[in-house]
Amino acid sequence: MTSEVVEDEFEFYSKAEKYWKDVPATVDGMLGGYGHISSIDINSSRKFLQRFLRDGPNRTGTTRALDCGAGIGRITKRLLLPLFKTVDMVDVTEDFLTKAKSYLGEEGRRVCNYFCCGLQDFSPEANSYDVIWIQWVIGHLTDNHLSDFLKRCRAGLRPNGIVVIKDNMAQEGVIMDDVDSSVCRDLDVVRKIIRRAGLHLLAEERQENFPDEIYHVYTFAMR
Repeated sequence: MTSEVVEDEFEFYSKAEKYWKDVPATVDGMLGGYGHISSIDINSSRKFLQRFLRDGPNRTGTTRALDCGAGIGRITKRLLLPLFKTVDMVDVTEDFLTKAKSYLGEEGRRVCNYFCCGLQDFSPEANSYDVIWIQWVIGHLTDNHLSDFLKRCRAGLRPNGIVVIKDNMAQEGVIMDDVDSSVCRDLDVVRKIIRRAGLHLLAEERQENFPDEIYHVYTFAMR
């Protein structure tokens, strides 16, 4: 439970905002110095996502996606824009969204909205998105805010739409990182929060070929 490790909620959020304001608006900055794993990450995410985009009665559409905690648009550029007609981005750091407009290049014309907002305060437009992608950002939300945000994401899905979380998982319990003011939860805690939000897990996968020294990374699809 984040309530056990987050003593002051206001400070938890404001400290994180301050941390990201000082991070360079580069792929390496987005990945905390691990820019070299970006291609492995994107290729695995594409394979994971494409199983839901294949033809079939419950096929997920490819009209519109939302990139949450989007940063400069690393995932928007390499994963979402190639697969979806339009993409929206949301991030708490204005400088990252400004940088995204040049980083995304010509294809960036298909990004309709750049929302500058923390996810604890963000509500996706109802009934609007085929995929809501949430990567390496859930640790910046308290349990209650994460559960509430996922409920709002559920309301933001189009028919057969999915919410995807990809993030670090702790071995056990909830671990606080004082440097960037975030938490890392174990698998059971994350699954409980997903259930609490009224979402059903469709798939769960551990990321392979990442460096040994970093947390295990898991991807979840749900609706």
